[in-house]
Formats: sequence, C-alpha cells, structure tokens
Amino acid sequence: MLTASCADSPEGLDRTRSLLDQEIDWEEVLRLADHHGTCSLLYQNLSQLQDIVPSPVLTTLRERHESNVRKSLFLTRELIRIGHRLDALGIEVIPYKGLVLSEAYYGDMALRQSGDIDLFVRRRDVPRIKKVVCELGYTTRVPIAENAQEAYFDSGYECTFDSPMGCNVLELQWALQPRFYSVDFNMNGLFARAVNVTVAGRRVKTPSAEDLLLVLSIHAAKHVWGRLIWLCDIAQILKREKLNWDWVQSRARELGIERILHVTLLLTERFLTTVIPASIESSILSNRAARAFADEVANGVMRGDSYAGREVHYFRLMMRLRERRLDRVRFFTRLAFTPGPGEWKAIRLPRILFPLYRVVRLARLASRFARDTEQKIAHH
Repeated sequence: MLTASCADSPEGLDRTRSLLDQEIDWEEVLRLADHHGTCSLLYQNLSQLQDIVPSPVLTTLRERHESNVRKSLFLTRELIRIGHRLDALGIEVIPYKGLVLSEAYYGDMALRQSGDIDLFVRRRDVPRIKKVVCELGYTTRVPIAENAQEAYFDSGYECTFDSPMGCNVLELQWALQPRFYSVDFNMNGLFARAVNVTVAGRRVKTPSAEDLLLVLSIHAAKHVWGRLIWLCDIAQILKREKLNWDWVQSRARELGIERILHVTLLLTERFLTTVIPASIESSILSNRAARAFADEVANGVMRGDSYAGREVHYFRLMMRLRERRLDRVRFFTRLAFTPGPGEWKAIRLPRILFPLYRVVRLARLASRFARDTEQKIAHH
C-alpha cells in the first residue's frame, strides 16, 4: 500500500485501488506510513479513493497531514527568519532536504514530511552562525566543551539545536557525514554549484540536482535505506530533472560511492517502479555486487530491520558498501582512531593530552564489540 501510494503515477493509483479489494490491516499501514515518513503521500493517494477507504483511516491521515502542514509553515517561518539574519551578516548557507526539497521537487511543501531545518554551512562560519541562532532562541542540543571544539569540527559533521517549539529543529552541517565514513565530499564545490529555488516567496540556494542526488544517496545509505521517503526524494529528482549522468557517474567513482549510488537507484526502481535512466542502466545492471546488495537491503527494509544495539554488524555492512579496498581501510582506521563526543564525555582530559582519546576510543569500541558478540551468542 505504501509503495503504491508513493509511486506518483496513474499506475500507482490503479494498484492502490486493486489493493483495497483485499483485507488490510489499517493499523499496520498507518504505523508503517508514520515510520517511513509517507503519511501525506498516502493521504493524497487515498483521498482520491475516499468512497472505498474506511473513513476513520482517512480522518487519521488527514489529521497527520494537517499536522505536517502546520510543522512545515513553522519551519518555513524559521528558515526565513534565520536566513534574513545570516544574509545581513553576509553568511551564505544552503538549505536542503525537508521543506526546501518538498517545495522544489514535490511542488508542495506539505507533501513531504519535514522534521527539521537542514543547512549546509562552511566550517569557518559555524561559530558565527551558532551565535546568531542562539540569539534567535535556539539552544545547542549536544554541548561540546570549548577545548574540544576544533577536534569536533575535524571528526564530526553537524551541530543540532532545539527551539522553544521543539527538539532538534535545526541542524548545521559542514560535512555530509562523520569523518570515519570516508566520503570526503568537497563542500566548496557544492556551494559553487548551488542553484536558486523559491520557498514561500524567498529565493534560497540549494544543491544542484546532481549534487543532491549524491548527497541523498549517501544519507540513505548511512541509514541503510530504512525509510521509504528517502527513495521518494530520489524518484522526484529523477522525474523532474534532466541530469548530467556523465558527471554524476564520474563524481561517484571519484568519491568511491558508485555502489551506493547504484543500490539507491535499484531500490528506487524496486519499491517505486521508477525507471532507471538509459544512460546509466547498463552500468547498474552489470554491477553484480550492487544488485546483490540491493536484494539484501530490500529484504531488510521489508522485515523492518533495525541496527540499534548492533553496531558491529552495522559497521561491517558500511564497509561492505564501499567498492574500493582503500576506502574500506580508511573507514576502519578512522572509525577505530577518531574520538568523538562519547569519548570526551566519558573522560575529561586537558587539551595537551587529547591524543590519549584514541586509546579511549579503542577501549569503547572493544567494549561494544564484546557486547555485540555476547548478544549474538545469547540469541543463538
């Protein structure tokens, strides 16, 4: 039901209509729609068939959709408020995902569920932006000690902020992922290639369609493609944009994420019947590793697999996703030796002794591995 409602085609509506002839566990449908971030898309689809959909189901979906409309309006107001202050200081930021993605690619900011405001920023601007947003009423969600700030900028990728209206409303990101994932995306290039879009009458910058495809693929892979809405985003980009596939494939090879890109496109085709563009189809169909991985991931998504408490299994999976041995080695070594907030919180060391945090990092990872192994033994 979810994949049919997200297909965004007449065939998807016909498939939904045929499914309504069967016995449906609507409580489970609603639970899954909430988990996958597709309540508004499901409501849009089922409201066209309201004569054969149980009215309590439509009522619940309408309430969730209206709640998303209110959330989107609040986030839009905040984006404009923050953007206005930063523009006055000459600080450039690039909003992406969420309501900007919804407005630019879905044609309606309320069709895609938005949880927060995501801003790409330049690392050098983070202290000034933090000062501005705190003056606007935001508070840092995970405070980082002053003597660890530079180390965090090197190893981390984002600062998150709460507001009086809710938790985790704003994210400032100076990289795509934590350093240990070993996808060293050039953020200066992303800023240079950014394009203008209009959100609520205000022109803002957002990543080019080609950059956005790679950014969203990397993000989905990080979370093992666990939510359908991420594939819906990819489908909307493919539907609305004539992409430069030579550039996309060349960039993916340079970053060592060709397998990630191919798996993303294969999953989008499988779940949403989105046609893979002819210019990249042969490359994907010949990638046996990506096809096998897509099968594995698709089965996991259908089972609702979770990696909470299974860090070792997750990290192995992330390493398997990389096609180059060098990237797998870099992932492992960075994961093992790059400390972060967990280590800084576990033991407080003066700045001069910061290199010892690598030992703390290794000890904490060893503890996780032992715990994961014990859970596997107990399970079997």
